[in-house]
Amino acid sequence: MNNQRYPEEFKIEAVKQVTDRGLPVAEVAARLGMSVHSLYAWVKRYSKPAEQRLQEDDQQAELRRLRAELKRVTEERDILKNCLPGAPRPTGLETLRTTLTTLDNGRLLFGG
Repeated sequence: MNNQRYPEEFKIEAVKQVTDRGLPVAEVAARLGMSVHSLYAWVKRYSKPAEQRLQEDDQQAELRRLRAELKRVTEERDILKNCLPGAPRPTGLETLRTTLTTLDNGRLLFGG
């Protein structure tokens, strides 16, 4: 599998071979030494007007930024939640391990 990155001009010219000249995607991809899947993705992207592509790029960038911010804020909320008095303790494997090791009036049942 080739993880080569291609310049945008190269992608646009490859798409033009498919859209303007009517060549089959498989043929163009084979000649350029790339996957058919990548060329189809380029055709989908570069068949649109430049203005629409830029708008979609801006929307995708904003979406990535918002997701990162949501992740950060959620982590901050969880940290603050665990610091508040009376907040429920975390559950899961660590709580189960603590419970199993201290059962039977504090007698150690399992190594911890």
